[in-house]
Amino acid sequence: MTNSTDDLHGWVRHGRGDQTDWYDENTPPDTLASTLTAMANGQGGKLLLGVVGPGGAIVGVRNVSNAVDRVLQAALSADPPLLIPLPEVIRVNGKAVVIAQVPGGLPHAYAHEGRYLRRDGAHNILLKARDLRQLIVERGEISFESERTPRATLADLDMDRARSYANSLHLSGESSVEQILIRRGCLIEINGERYPTNAGILLFGKEPQRFLRGADITAVRFASETMSDRFSRQDIGGTLPDQIRRAELFLRDHLRKDVVIGQTMARDEQTEYPLEAVRELLVNAVAHRDYQIQGDGIRLFIFSNRLEITSPGDLPGPVTIANIKDERFSRNPAIVQVLSDMGFIERLGYGVDRVIDLMRQQGLRQPEFTEKAGGFRVVLHNQVADSHSEPSSPVDSLDFSRQFAGIELNPRQEIAITFLLEGTSQRITNSDLQRLCPDVHPETIRRDLADLVNKTLLKKMGQKRGSYYILIRKET
Repeated sequence: MTNSTDDLHGWVRHGRGDQTDWYDENTPPDTLASTLTAMANGQGGKLLLGVVGPGGAIVGVRNVSNAVDRVLQAALSADPPLLIPLPEVIRVNGKAVVIAQVPGGLPHAYAHEGRYLRRDGAHNILLKARDLRQLIVERGEISFESERTPRATLADLDMDRARSYANSLHLSGESSVEQILIRRGCLIEINGERYPTNAGILLFGKEPQRFLRGADITAVRFASETMSDRFSRQDIGGTLPDQIRRAELFLRDHLRKDVVIGQTMARDEQTEYPLEAVRELLVNAVAHRDYQIQGDGIRLFIFSNRLEITSPGDLPGPVTIANIKDERFSRNPAIVQVLSDMGFIERLGYGVDRVIDLMRQQGLRQPEFTEKAGGFRVVLHNQVADSHSEPSSPVDSLDFSRQFAGIELNPRQEIAITFLLEGTSQRITNSDLQRLCPDVHPETIRRDLADLVNKTLLKKMGQKRGSYYILIRKET
């Protein structure tokens, strides 16, 4: 993309920093190489030749071709060679400024003269050993998932689970379960002995969280738009496939549903967010999070007005917020492969565009993608995209936020209240709610109605088989 003089003036006004620096044309190539390398190890940036001083005086370069060649030689002196676009030349009042662009999301960790650098404001500083390792893993040059799990042995794997997986592949030949796990990156051979990798422990371990703390999901439904002391929480551990399944059950139990009830008690439901969209985001979070960050897990938070999924670690490899719809890169290819083998493939399409389409089809706003310190977050809003849109069902016209403010209702309880408010009957029985929720155990139905009585929303009338419930009307 061609830059303009306005762009140049904007960069200079913004000043030198993590992603912008400038020098005169006689700056030693080693200095240029250090800055280019440091930017390449970060989010990229722009190096300007022909700008000098703290205030950014534009003095230009006398020999443009020599300045361009100097920048390219500096880039190629990095290890590995830093391949950048051909520098651009902008002329301001007859003065030529050479602009070298370092793209973000490059595929390697770069060094100059054996030193790995990063930007700290307007300075180039050495990467600490821990930060260097993090960068190397993020850039895909080594893979945390393929490393041997310390202290883990074959006895820490659920071989029945692994055998069931291996049999499902229907591979030809005489491959044993262990050989298949080696090929899938779940086992590693060291000096003739076989050990689980981090991927193997996460996918087939008996107690994955004993070795990889934080490799779990915290799922919470809050009653309001902010965190409060009224919530429903589930800490979800176990193997990654089990985590996905249990998180999906949590979603089914805690996502509100729009319900239309006719005189024949037929009903149609639509969750407040497209369930397939949330599944896509959830599975991607499990498959692509940074598992070497063990102080935090995936967070699935449902508020009254939004749903948030937060994953530890920055976006992997060359993926950025700007290209997230189109770029393809996996931090954990072994985990992705096994989850695909297990039938999650339809949810592993890196389907940001699919999530956007599903939200649009339901009339909702586009997802928000943000990178936080050490994490990546997706936010779904349950407000309609167009304020002039018609309500999707009668339940939308019920002002739950006013009539039931601060009261946590599960989907079945909302169905019961909607039945009483919108239906033709002023009473509801256990059998009525059972017909409305045919896949739910009768004991769960009984507890749901009893809980509504405890919350003083319903009043129980009658005894035993003749009992029924009526709505306690409150002033709004």
